[in-house]
Amino acid sequence: MVVADDYRTQHRTALDRATLYVARLAAADLGRQTPCTEWNLGELLAHMVGQHVGFARVVRDGQAPQHAYDPVACTTTSWTASVTELVDAFAAADLNTRVVEIELDPVRPLPIAFLVAAQYLDTVVHTWDVAATLGELYSPPDDVAETIWQMANRIPDDDRRQQPGAAFARGTQTDGSSWHRGLAALGRDPFWPTSPR
Repeated sequence: MVVADDYRTQHRTALDRATLYVARLAAADLGRQTPCTEWNLGELLAHMVGQHVGFARVVRDGQAPQHAYDPVACTTTSWTASVTELVDAFAAADLNTRVVEIELDPVRPLPIAFLVAAQYLDTVVHTWDVAATLGELYSPPDDVAETIWQMANRIPDDDRRQQPGAAFARGTQTDGSSWHRGLAALGRDPFWPTSPR
């Protein structure tokens, strides 16, 4: 069987865009509040690095313990190493192979293609988080925005999103571009931080 949706190339491109932001961050930026209300920028990036490492391990080993996803302080070195580890793990994988990814809800065996898509979504949205934290506008290309919106609409929007540690807040409605609607579906305010809080 051939996997219909292989997002590995798009995921690598998304990581490249995220890396452009990471490469120019100053230490003073890491304490800034992000649109992810539980995290400042340093904590958000540490989460991303930890996710790269954890997802890479589960792809290689078929499963990974919770501590494999622990946040890792983001430096240029740790970021680059984690990106390389994840990209290499995805590149070497059979996308049809099923693994147990405990960071995704509900926990069940999933094809690696699903993990690639999940990381693609996370990377694109977190790049917006980083840009917004820095006071900058970030919109991906139209085809990427449309894909992210479609992915976001397939994620259940229920009470699980209100649990501590949930990946996304409850969705909201907004008019406008696919990108804004995708962000809203994932509980983001597309106009953060200019909207009244």
